[in-house]
Amino acid sequence: MTAITEEIIPVTERIELRAVDERYTTELHGLVIKNKAWLQESLNWPQFVGTEDDTRQNIQSNQMLHQRGYAKMFLIFCESEMVGVLSFNAIEPLNKTGYIGYWLDESHQGKGIISQALQAFIDYYVERNEIRRFVIKCRVANLASNQVALRNGFLLEGCLKQAEFLNGHFDDQNIYARIYAS
Repeated sequence: MTAITEEIIPVTERIELRAVDERYTTELHGLVIKNKAWLQESLNWPQFVGTEDDTRQNIQSNQMLHQRGYAKMFLIFCESEMVGVLSFNAIEPLNKTGYIGYWLDESHQGKGIISQALQAFIDYYVERNEIRRFVIKCRVANLASNQVALRNGFLLEGCLKQAEFLNGHFDDQNIYARIYAS
């Protein structure tokens, strides 16, 4: 019987990214519930997370997409504690384009964790020659997310007008990209 090895992307001595796995269901659910109120200010999906089974189903779906290469979901661990998520919400394999999403536990923000994790994530997929165009789309009003993109060398390509429906209204979205030539 062959053991399946866990996919881990080292970031620093303190931080690593671990591929989503069902064994993290309880921990991830707790982290989402803890951060649900502020997550809903910027993201639509938290309102649909109620039970641990909701989280388990999300993980199972993301594991399938991860294995097939159409999305990749990693859990951010800092000093062995789960503190957030960094993912390709969608991958266009033919175009080698990955659309990045991320969120971090509110108490761990402002410490450079997302920026460091994002750089390691990008390096990992560039080295594997799987992704060459990295895209971040975020609401114009989400200043922290816009700063993450800029701090990590992404260039603003434009503003998508009324592109995201959140909390009862449409918001403008900035689209950032970082491209690595093959």
